[in-house]
Amino acid sequence: MSALLEVKGLGVRYDAPRILPFAARHGVDAVLDVSFDILAGSTFALVGESGSGKSTLGRAVMGLAPFRAGQIKIAGAAMPSGGDASLVLWRRQMAMMFQDAIASLSPRLTVRSLVTEPFDIHGFRQGLRARDREAECRRLLALVGLPADFAERYPHQLSGGQARRVGVARALALSPRLIIADEPTAGLDVSVQGEILNLLRRLQDELGLTYLLISHNLAVVRHVSDRMAIMYMGRFVEMGDTAEIYADPAHPYTHGLLAAQPEIDPDKRREDVELMGEVPSLAARPSGCEFHTRCPRAQPLCTEQAPDDRNIGQRVARCHFPLVS
Repeated sequence: MSALLEVKGLGVRYDAPRILPFAARHGVDAVLDVSFDILAGSTFALVGESGSGKSTLGRAVMGLAPFRAGQIKIAGAAMPSGGDASLVLWRRQMAMMFQDAIASLSPRLTVRSLVTEPFDIHGFRQGLRARDREAECRRLLALVGLPADFAERYPHQLSGGQARRVGVARALALSPRLIIADEPTAGLDVSVQGEILNLLRRLQDELGLTYLLISHNLAVVRHVSDRMAIMYMGRFVEMGDTAEIYADPAHPYTHGLLAAQPEIDPDKRREDVELMGEVPSLAARPSGCEFHTRCPRAQPLCTEQAPDDRNIGQRVARCHFPLVS
């Protein structure tokens, strides 16, 4: 199986606001030296705390956030650098489901207009007759399990789960190969979360979709992803097969995240890894290993020297003293 998406050495930097004079000369690095591949037909998950760079990375892959370093390829073709016009054909191969399902839908448009809008944006207005648009609308709604009469509704008439299904339908309009799903279950009841996850899995099986899943919900990631990466301050600190990472995490940060999950057994006692303090500011990154200020295993070397990627079996961890070897 070949890689559909290839990301090599990606770096995304934002200009620092004037209220951050320390970083004003250099900007703020939201993503630093990130590399990964996603095999066609598989699901790759990005995990990390808020502000770790997950959504920025997803937006960069879509061409919505400019990157200063690295390269992004989809199906072997590199992202063009000639502006929005040259990105149109490249972007048809992918679609994004945004984090806030209802806010991502224009309140002035009906569901029909929302799910057929991609045809207008990508130049199909002349070739798609009104009858064809209506048929496409019905097809897309049926794909996500919504009745045809939902085409007349507005976003404020939808529940959170229905709005998410409309977002999925819109993402499928141009038959993309890659879908970037940013927190696809955020704000939904647990039962509705299960319905959305089952929908995404069914569509993946039927249409051969590839997913880049962005989530802080570790239970969701464990259920749906094949491979995963854990982000901290814009870097990958661990990456590999999901089952292997959950069974035996190598990085102390990964161990801390997994240990923080609540257990349903009231008699079970956990041996948690304590993550001390708070995430440092991106405008003032710690020296050496950026995680050393919160790591219970930190040693003097961690404060002085940044760790390199270390191959541990079939995965990679960025740590001087990993939990497994």
